[in-house]
Amino acid sequence: MNGKRKEAKDIKEVILDRELRLEDLVAVARFGARVSFSDNYKERVNRCRAQVEQLVREKRRMYGITTGLGENVKRGIPEEAAARYQKNTMLTHCTTVGEPMPGEAVRAMLFMMLANVGTGFSGVRLSSLATIMDLLNRGVTPWVPMHGSVGYLDAEAHAALVFTGAGRAWYDGELLDGGEALRHAGICPFQPSYKEGLCFVNGCTSINAMAALAAYDARNLTATADVTAACTLEVLGGNLRAFDERVMAVKPHKEQATTAKHVRDILADSALLKGAGGENLQDALSLRCVPQAHGAVRRAVSDAVEVIETEMNSCDDNPIIYPDGDVLSACNSDSGFVGIESDALCIAMGYLSKISERRTDRMVNEHVSGLPPFLVANPGENSGYMIVQYSSAGLLGEIRILSHPASVDSVPTCAFQEDYVSMGYNAAMKAYRVAALAEYVLGNELLTAAQAADLRVRRELPLSSVTAAVGAAVREKAPFMEKDHYISPDMEWARELVHSGRIREIAESRIGEMY
Repeated sequence: MNGKRKEAKDIKEVILDRELRLEDLVAVARFGARVSFSDNYKERVNRCRAQVEQLVREKRRMYGITTGLGENVKRGIPEEAAARYQKNTMLTHCTTVGEPMPGEAVRAMLFMMLANVGTGFSGVRLSSLATIMDLLNRGVTPWVPMHGSVGYLDAEAHAALVFTGAGRAWYDGELLDGGEALRHAGICPFQPSYKEGLCFVNGCTSINAMAALAAYDARNLTATADVTAACTLEVLGGNLRAFDERVMAVKPHKEQATTAKHVRDILADSALLKGAGGENLQDALSLRCVPQAHGAVRRAVSDAVEVIETEMNSCDDNPIIYPDGDVLSACNSDSGFVGIESDALCIAMGYLSKISERRTDRMVNEHVSGLPPFLVANPGENSGYMIVQYSSAGLLGEIRILSHPASVDSVPTCAFQEDYVSMGYNAAMKAYRVAALAEYVLGNELLTAAQAADLRVRRELPLSSVTAAVGAAVREKAPFMEKDHYISPDMEWARELVHSGRIREIAESRIGEMY
């Protein structure tokens, strides 16, 4: 990408035609950007639809169009039952259960339907895709239960049912019957025609949606971790020789060198470190190993972003309607690529969290910090930041559990016709959850570092400009702790500063882009 990367929150419209990036999906799913179709998008959708209608007239045998699904591929669908069959497909695939998927994840899934199905190899009607676009643009969000998918089909079906005026959906803060939500929004439902029941429940759209949101947050987290680590290094008087370019040169992973440069640049104007840093010949691993640990995470996240963006620009449908008139039954609906990368994101975020938790512990531990016990006066009477570290330890424990890979699992389905399944859905769902938990771990380090920084400044030299600006952002809603107070809102605010990208942006305004 040439020039400065455009932030997702600054994108107001996404035109479906060009190569899609994570920022495009997040702009629509999280920040409400409008969606529109280019002329090229419309032309390729209409061309493929005309092919499907011609193939149906020719009575071609086509999976899921003139035959049943899965094991039912052996059974033909009479022409008079074809439309009813597509609606039945939506009804019978609504089998996810439990609490609803977050609204931004549902919106991301709808966006992925438009992207994947709109590649021109699925054969749906443009009017049907326009209905989905209207849901996004007019604020109708299907109610989609979260649990019970092996890799595709089930969560998508709950959303697809709303397109027809059935199911349930949120509109203007109310959970309504699908038809009622559409009426309030001025949207006309559609009745599914050939292929449409299948293609709107098929593919990797729910998986790609959650994985893309997780990867977007993980990329921000990796950059933010460099900032929080630099702040911690500064308040603990760390030794910057561990970040020397010569050290990076003899282990030439570019991500390791990038991390080290971020920390050096952030701390370049620290009077505190120049006057009181580097007293330890060799710091603890959670401080001197930041380039290596964060660098490894940066590489894993970068790989995940590349894979997920490739998937966002793919056709994950089955069968593929090719422009030469051939109908190819295959399995682009497999989510192995994104499933494996989602598992890797969980591991990477766990890795980032475990070193962050250790840095948090070092700040509250008087035996290694050189600061007051638990960063508060009268520590016998006050617990200060003691239990913030407990929180990080508990969050890290949950992340460790969720980092067990889902993509190695498989349970045969559909009378052995689908004798292998990807379990990519569970992997993406875990990654989405782990990214949110890791934001709290980083937020706890941020909050603790701000308190430690305030204590340092009161008796020593000025901080780096980045650390000072980061601390000022924390103090907007989280006051300095003179004595114990209700700390949970402080932790939520610190997490929001991480999640929103604001901490990263503070550093970027001084040292340049950190992705």
